[in-house]
Amino acid sequence: MSEIINNSQKRKELLKHLILQLHKNEAPEVVKKRLVELLRSIPYNEVVEVEQELISEGLPEEEVLRFCDIHTAVLDGSIDTSAAKSVPPGHPVDTFKQENRALEEYITKAKTLFNQGNKLKQEDVNDYILKLKSVFNFLSDVDKHYKRKEYLLFPFLEKAGITGPPKVMWGKHDETRELLKAAHESLSVKDISVEEVPALIVLVLLPAIDAIEGMIMKEEEILLPMSLDTLDEEAWSQIYKETNQFGYTLYDPQTEWKPNGVKASEPTYLSEDAIRVNSGSFSIKELESIFRTLPIDITFVDKDDKVKFFFHGTKKVFDRNRSIIGRDVRLCHPPGSVHIVEQIIDDFKSGKENKAAFWISSFMGQFVYIEYTALRGTDNEYLGVMEVTQNITELRSLEGDQRLLSYSTK
Repeated sequence: MSEIINNSQKRKELLKHLILQLHKNEAPEVVKKRLVELLRSIPYNEVVEVEQELISEGLPEEEVLRFCDIHTAVLDGSIDTSAAKSVPPGHPVDTFKQENRALEEYITKAKTLFNQGNKLKQEDVNDYILKLKSVFNFLSDVDKHYKRKEYLLFPFLEKAGITGPPKVMWGKHDETRELLKAAHESLSVKDISVEEVPALIVLVLLPAIDAIEGMIMKEEEILLPMSLDTLDEEAWSQIYKETNQFGYTLYDPQTEWKPNGVKASEPTYLSEDAIRVNSGSFSIKELESIFRTLPIDITFVDKDDKVKFFFHGTKKVFDRNRSIIGRDVRLCHPPGSVHIVEQIIDDFKSGKENKAAFWISSFMGQFVYIEYTALRGTDNEYLGVMEVTQNITELRSLEGDQRLLSYSTK
């Protein structure tokens, strides 16, 4: 065995031989035992190489997935990652890890609830199921984490010639998605009895938790160290720029990461007419639809006091037309109220104030609320004023609660 331990090529040949034996179902228990022994001494990069070779040679991916589960069980927490490259806050790898910490919090909550499953009374079941639903709703947010790997990280690994591990891991993602889907469907069944709860946990819910937990280990002990060793700063910069397109899992990065020596190019994932902002992106068509659907009117006056933009929402209050574009905002108001407009602008520009609100209790039978807000850049530079007008007559008449689904007929 020492000869194998000290020889990389022999280790990989033996590993490949054992996996193929497992595929052929030749003495599976004996083969699994030998695999466990070998996997405790083989570096993860060699395992990755063997997986990639097997896929290239035509071994079905489901068989590699089967081996992947054995690999996970053996290596859980045993790989030495002390030599792994460190990353600064905000780096895509740091974000993946922070999301994993957040997922682990909900995994812990799920397991705590599982431990209570054998001690329930029938009258407690509905409340217990609601708590489980809440936890699994949060855990399902992992889909965004997986999509960022699939559509951002994996393509760069594939360009670097690493194709096997992404295929295998994507397959595990899909397995987890199916397990989470089954969990949600099971938790939506009405009238679950107290006797059914333990079986629900063991057969449906726990496998989903185990799958998420196993993927966290695969990422942090194999995928992310390998990715840091493989990808350069420019690749990480591109991944970082496109991350907002998919969103984050249970975590919102507070630190902006700036790659060293990289002139970042425009994201390739976004469409040609996409408008990208810090919290996401949309096409021009989508943006116009958003504005048309809002139950408010919006007018934007730029830093030079010129009307630059307006949009009527679904409940128009004041008439606007395109002739006001480019006009001084003072000329868009009656002479009797110009002094108020000027004071708002002066106070906003000086930084003395940031918001001014007015309301009219009877304007053509409507209660109208008007709010002016100063717009400022990240350096507190004055950018202009946004006016938001809303008919709040119906809102003021609301009483009590409405917690059941009710579609508006208007």
